[in-house]
Amino acid sequence: MTLTLDNRSRNKESSLTKALRQIQQLNSKIQELEQQHQDYVQKQQNLISAIAEICVSPMQEIQALRILIYRGEAACRQYLRSVLVKQSQASK
Repeated sequence: MTLTLDNRSRNKESSLTKALRQIQQLNSKIQELEQQHQDYVQKQQNLISAIAEICVSPMQEIQALRILIYRGEAACRQYLRSVLVKQSQASK
């Protein structure tokens, strides 16, 4: 009987240890995802600031924001580069 209780006790402890390890892994993953989210938000804020600085007309800003929303950061940066090139060529 004592042996059976010891085995149950060990099994419960093992299950609790396993659950604790899983909780710690989940907490680590949550922290990693939160950091990735913060990085993403910071990039988006920086890109929106760049849109405001680079675009000279409201239509360009709207176009840049549409590209950002529908096609992503890389496409938006490409659009902003093209706007800068056009501005540079226009000022020559």
